[in-house]
Amino acid sequence: MTNCLIADDHPPILAALSRYLPEHGFEIVGTASTGEEAVEKLERMRPPVALVDMRMPGLDGLEVVRRVVLSSAGTALIVYTGAAGQADLQAALDAGARGFVMKEAPLPDLVRALQTAERGGVYVDPVLAGLATTHDRSPTLTARERDVLRLLADGCSNEEIGRKLFISPETVRAHVAKACRKLGARTRTQAVATALRLALIA
Repeated sequence: MTNCLIADDHPPILAALSRYLPEHGFEIVGTASTGEEAVEKLERMRPPVALVDMRMPGLDGLEVVRRVVLSSAGTALIVYTGAAGQADLQAALDAGARGFVMKEAPLPDLVRALQTAERGGVYVDPVLAGLATTHDRSPTLTARERDVLRLLADGCSNEEIGRKLFISPETVRAHVAKACRKLGARTRTQAVATALRLALIA
């Protein structure tokens, strides 16, 4: 049995998965209903794998993934979501998630995702697999450039972005300049708007 934690704010989902997964090789060592609770338990318990809802009160699933990855807890995290598009999938993979599964997927797919992540692989829901790479006609931004643009969209300054990403404000400016060139944008505001329109960020 592989230890697993489930974070979801819907009690019926927690109950259903807590019944199903132990029948397929995963022992549920903890559950969480908020992002903060998930981070605390993941950093303390350090299970090999965890299932994290993308939309939760407080910290969302992507922020949970970012914090746990940065803490070096060593847990392979699967993002589990009811609705998602290209930008959500890309954001989850950029954050360090090892899998992305739709809640409408058959439960055996969820087991396969956890098994794949446990082995060190990356699992993407077949419905979304075609979205994992940027469309041919869209500009290709690096993961760091997308991170910077997401934080700009949230209203962060260069200094705030630098603190969040552990880089200098000068490096932030360099990433913004490169993103602007790739997107054909004259200003950072235009770059953010273009990236949102092309679903390169969410």
